[in-house]
Amino acid sequence: MTLPEILSSRLSLPVVAAPMFIASGPELVVAQCQAGIIGSFPALNARPSSQLADWLSQIEQELTAHTNQNPLAPAAPYAVNQIVHRSNKRLDADMQLIMEQRVPIVITSLGAREEVNQAVHSYGGIVLHDVIHDQFARKAIAKGADGLIAVAAGAGGHAGALSPFALIREIRAWFKGPLLLSGAIAHGASVLAAQVAGADLAYVGSAFLATHEANVGAEYKQMIIDSGASDIVYSNLFTGVPGNYLRGSIERAGFDPENLPRSEPSAMNFADPADSAVAWRDIWGSGQGIGAIVGRLSVQELVARLRQEYDQALATPIPTGRTTAMITPALG
Repeated sequence: MTLPEILSSRLSLPVVAAPMFIASGPELVVAQCQAGIIGSFPALNARPSSQLADWLSQIEQELTAHTNQNPLAPAAPYAVNQIVHRSNKRLDADMQLIMEQRVPIVITSLGAREEVNQAVHSYGGIVLHDVIHDQFARKAIAKGADGLIAVAAGAGGHAGALSPFALIREIRAWFKGPLLLSGAIAHGASVLAAQVAGADLAYVGSAFLATHEANVGAEYKQMIIDSGASDIVYSNLFTGVPGNYLRGSIERAGFDPENLPRSEPSAMNFADPADSAVAWRDIWGSGQGIGAIVGRLSVQELVARLRQEYDQALATPIPTGRTTAMITPALG
């Protein structure tokens, strides 16, 4: 299946930047889109809720201005992430603003809602739903999602536990539409690997945490640079949903990373990340791919580096046992 134009026509690299609690705001999103990848942010990052309208207007205005000034390198589209779990009391109000602004891409998480999909379709937008296993993927498509984000083991923040190879294969056995892959992708070769495995686009989050435009403190950014895969802890304690977090931030908050109790799923609450005493603000999310992050860069510099690595991987012959072959990414 050919990708919808909105997911392909204005991209310099086949990447969607994942929405990150606290870290993703207008500055990061605009920089990502100007660099030629799809930028995104969680609606819940706009606090108070009235700020969401301002953020949407700001992003639209800055991206339009960039495209007008750079017609040969137009800005990529942007996306807004909606937590559709019943604990999100802002959902209806935020969806009204999204419809008024005609947000081109909506990413839904923690439950598939048919009425949300219909609302986005009413003005011509598309919905990508993130899933951690095949059962959820089938439900999302049955309820009208246009595409899927396979959140595999190693992804930052809320994440699944399945191998990306297993998850992609199960979904691709029946779904031929837009498919993104998330999970420890922080290098251009990994972006290409996601395509070769069967995804259309890579979903990259943690690599942007150390950029100048990310809305996190200097200590968080430095911990990303200093840490590697072994410094990531998988736990559901902090939000009720399993996720990956930086070991150093867990220790700083007074917890023992090796002896974290399990939380009841009923403890889920995403009404406002700032209300939590620990999650996102004090316990810092991160994926396992951060070993590839070795310094602070601008978004433009990071995307350029990913592009160079992607092109190098694409041009590198790989051994096949008897001869060599060039890598050809799957198109879904």
